[in-house]
Amino acid sequence: MVGSLSFIPQNIYIAVAGEKEVSATVSYDSKAIIINGKRRILMSGSIHYPRSTPQAAMQKFTEKIVSMMKAEKLFETQGGPIIMSQVIENEFGPVEWEIGAPGKAYTKWAAQMAVGLGTGVPWIMCKQDDAPDPVINTCNAFYCENFTPNAKYKPKMWTENWTGWFTEFGGAVPTRPAEDVALSVAKFIQNGGSFVNYYMYHGGTNFGRTAGGPFIATSYDYDAPLDEYGLPREPKWGHLRDLHKAIKLSEAALVSADPTVTKLGSNQEAHVFRSKSGACAAFLANYDTKYSVKVTFGNVQYDLPRWSISILPDCKTAVFNTARIGAQSSQKKMIPVSSGFSWQSYNEESPTADDQDATVNYGLWEQINVTRDSTDYLWYMTE
Repeated sequence: MVGSLSFIPQNIYIAVAGEKEVSATVSYDSKAIIINGKRRILMSGSIHYPRSTPQAAMQKFTEKIVSMMKAEKLFETQGGPIIMSQVIENEFGPVEWEIGAPGKAYTKWAAQMAVGLGTGVPWIMCKQDDAPDPVINTCNAFYCENFTPNAKYKPKMWTENWTGWFTEFGGAVPTRPAEDVALSVAKFIQNGGSFVNYYMYHGGTNFGRTAGGPFIATSYDYDAPLDEYGLPREPKWGHLRDLHKAIKLSEAALVSADPTVTKLGSNQEAHVFRSKSGACAAFLANYDTKYSVKVTFGNVQYDLPRWSISILPDCKTAVFNTARIGAQSSQKKMIPVSSGFSWQSYNEESPTADDQDATVNYGLWEQINVTRDSTDYLWYMTE
């Protein structure tokens, strides 16, 4: 075991009518989230979450949600499935940087308010470098291998691995190759990461007027492993499934030690994890963007495609490589179910204040009421 400081909440005992007393803990140290005394490598996926409301309402909202979760005994400390919670604001760090002292005060208040609710599980703040103890700050990005938490006793967590991007009207549909997503995860894990959440893992649809942002399309597919209809997007879904299997096979070694890094060539290296109990896992990386190479590790030769990582859960057998896709590719075909549809297209120019149809008002419009009719968009300009 790696010697490290850790945040350990007091055991919580919940008496449930007609059932046995439940004893459980969720904590963390520098290596990983600890569930009932055992470090775990965790993978998860996002569907979506709401944006926050002003501070006064935020406390009431958070308290309400937590009380509902407690009433249903959903926290791990109650025998439920929830092992951590996110402090209200998402990616507030850049906003705090812009507004200065008031933002810092709000961050501190939000963290203290959340921790004070006594859920018994760790709280996280995404993209919040100054997250106050005991809250864990986490990374949101396409790549997070170089991220470090703001304290040595906090685990390295990636709460948004962006599997694609938003679709904008008039723009190309963004995609991200399965190989690149897999490589980003392997680099993060080999550098000591222990938690990865995909944003998005399941795409969705913004129905009606719920699209979140200017020119954002109603499709929130996000090139996710599961598309907005819930269908597997191959080969991305299958390739990540195989990656997760390889990482879980390596878990005992990954959570027990920091890696020993050894050069295997000018652009190649090995990250080796060994536990005192004998578990061993190795990540063999080829960072050359042009050429595949052969490397020797443990007196055995391994072929590494360009810009890829191979995972050896026993330090001997390569069970996965980020650039080699074993999952079957698939192509969806839309089949008409009836002949009753009629499609039309329109080209519209963005309006200006000089348009004859423009409405001028001295004061702020209440935008929801203004569009409470059959219009599709409100173009709102101020002077």
